[in-house]
Amino acid sequence: MGGIGALLLGTGVTAFGIAPLAPDAADLPVHQVVEALPASALPTLIPSPLLATDAGLASNPLLADPKPWTLYRSDATRGDDTPQTLLQRLGVNDTEAQTFLGRDSHARQLLASRQSRLVHAEASPTQELQRLTARWIDSREERGFVRLVVERGPEGLSSRLEKGRLEASPRLASGEIQSSLFAATDAANVPDAVAIQLAEMFASDIDFRRDLRKGDRFHVVYEALIADGEPLRTGRILAADFINNGRTHEAVWFESPGFKGGYYGFDGESKRRYYLSSPLEFSRVSSGYGTRFHPILGTRRPHLGVDFAAPTGTPVRTVGDGVIEFSGVQRGYGNVVFVRHRNSQVTVYAHLSRLGVRTGQRVAQGEYIGNVGSTGLSTGPHLHWEFRDNGVHQDPLVIARQSEAIKLPEGMRPAFEQVAQSQRLKLTAAATLQQASAE
Repeated sequence: MGGIGALLLGTGVTAFGIAPLAPDAADLPVHQVVEALPASALPTLIPSPLLATDAGLASNPLLADPKPWTLYRSDATRGDDTPQTLLQRLGVNDTEAQTFLGRDSHARQLLASRQSRLVHAEASPTQELQRLTARWIDSREERGFVRLVVERGPEGLSSRLEKGRLEASPRLASGEIQSSLFAATDAANVPDAVAIQLAEMFASDIDFRRDLRKGDRFHVVYEALIADGEPLRTGRILAADFINNGRTHEAVWFESPGFKGGYYGFDGESKRRYYLSSPLEFSRVSSGYGTRFHPILGTRRPHLGVDFAAPTGTPVRTVGDGVIEFSGVQRGYGNVVFVRHRNSQVTVYAHLSRLGVRTGQRVAQGEYIGNVGSTGLSTGPHLHWEFRDNGVHQDPLVIARQSEAIKLPEGMRPAFEQVAQSQRLKLTAAATLQQASAE
């Protein structure tokens, strides 16, 4: 794997090369020195409350009025946590606090989710809980978060839930393909959600199952969504480029008040086409379009769609704007959804475990319509996807890659150019970091 860098971006980044002026500290000799100290020196070296617990030192006059101190600890919740196990890891030995976290309606929400949440605790010298805080994503509000605060007051422990807004902070990352996209993004410490977006952005230009080459490179600027200075999750990719087999593909996010956001090339050409390249997020084609041996019927016959292998329950989305022409059960298809698009074009999504839309409903590109399953004539969970043009079957993958791009309105060009210039500078910084790291 090539050199890879990821960092918080401020107003700019510059890489400097500095010649070493001294030997590497790791190569210097190390000597251990042990020296006995008189007990009278300990109060200046160790916090006095700790010393006060030693019977031999409790009579020391320097400890007569010990200064209060606080123990700060942080840890993440686990799927099998109880109030007791969490507090123990936080260095808190407080039966009252354990009971409070288990009974209080606000505090119980901390362990209600199996997703890991970072918790900060403040305890007294006697390991009594003084304050506990935690944050998690607010599922009811886009880019919102919930803050739990548990505090000890004159009347004991109390709790409250507060609402906050996530702040977007840009990150830079770069990587080089050695085997697969996800292996490269893992090595670059790029979150999986960002890797999936990267594959989605360039899906119309690159077949990530067959077109990747060793040595391909990518640079990406993406959002980290911050709550009280702590990253909670990632947002969208702001800009990216991908050099595949010597050819560079670029994309930048652009939105404006009253104008739906989307990805564009730096030349202003939209990356959004009328049809997405797949009805699932990054997934594997298990059977392509054309003649094949049917696994159930035992004969060779035309396969008039594309099959995607995916676990039962995987969300399915419509590849384009349209109206639900049919949502129900049809013989070999099992649970199936037909979406009618422009110019009498129809897409079909079959073998669903669940139907998420109703006939006559209008849907937008990328909108949820059901879940992968194995209903109908099927040997296992997968999605069967078809494209019909005026009733004639076509290869959906070919149609999606050849569909028209949606144009950027000319009135938006000046605002777009300003955004594009700023994001290009950040991508250049990401490339510089990757080069410096490799050297």
